[in-house]
Amino acid sequence: MKKITLTIISCLITYFMYSQDEASVKKMDSIEKSFKYEHGTINLKNGVGKINVPKGFKYLNPVQAERVLVDLWGNPKDDNLTLGLLLPENQGILSQNGYVFNIQYDEIGHVEDDDADDINYDDLLTEMQKETVEENKERQKAGYEPVNIVGWAAKPFYDKDRKILHWAKEIKFGKDPINTLNYNVRVLGRKGVLVLNAIATENDLPLVQKDINKVLDIVQFNDGYKYDDFDSSVDEVAAWTIGGLVAGKVLAKVGFFAIFAKFAKVIILALLGFFGAFKNKVKGWFSKNKNNENEEETNELEEPVAQIEETEKIEEPETVDKEI
Repeated sequence: MKKITLTIISCLITYFMYSQDEASVKKMDSIEKSFKYEHGTINLKNGVGKINVPKGFKYLNPVQAERVLVDLWGNPKDDNLTLGLLLPENQGILSQNGYVFNIQYDEIGHVEDDDADDINYDDLLTEMQKETVEENKERQKAGYEPVNIVGWAAKPFYDKDRKILHWAKEIKFGKDPINTLNYNVRVLGRKGVLVLNAIATENDLPLVQKDINKVLDIVQFNDGYKYDDFDSSVDEVAAWTIGGLVAGKVLAKVGFFAIFAKFAKVIILALLGFFGAFKNKVKGWFSKNKNNENEEETNELEEPVAQIEETEKIEEPETVDKEI
């Protein structure tokens, strides 16, 4: 009986896993098809500039981008969360592999780049790692896992002519076996910086590096917002320098996003559905099986009783006859 039970359970698990896998695929496909992408020139909603979507890429507007970042990927909602997402044409939002660039604008003031040629980025990395150790003490006190900078995934580079700074950090969350890639691009403007932040894992670094040159020039400031439009008599100078932008806090509000298994929530819902259905099915099967066993036991018990009663009925008259 036990072998039969295990065989049936095994079959049920296989059946439901297959069913739920199909359900997960359909669910993710439904989510993917709900997004409407754009191409060509996109005017940013804050009016500071525009994006020229390069060939082989597609753009998702701020409303849909916020849905992805908050509802699907679990990031906290914020007023300056996103100006849209940029991703490869042949990649979906819920694709397991690949990357997405989140676009933002951070009005921190006019960033002076006088220190660009004097920065020792190896020393800066060492200093950042030390600061992170101290920050982690506070994070752990607050109940959060530690965040550590493993090293440069791509060493900082500043193009002084185009006013573009880009670099990548390799970051480790707690004991997560897969490190997170934090690839940053900053385009300097009159009153702040346009931000492109790659959301990806360490394993996706080759893809980002392959395409990085295609996206460096896509963001352009409008007239009046360009770096050379700076007016010292009315504009504020940022407290940040080039080195300061790179050394910004690991979990600064701008430039960092969770990538918690991009489609994890869909999978988890599917798994919960599977185990719920499986539990009910097995429970129902065992209840039915138990009832059958009870019936068999009852029958086994009832048969001797019936025989006894029958015997008694047969013997009873004989006893009466003898007494008479």
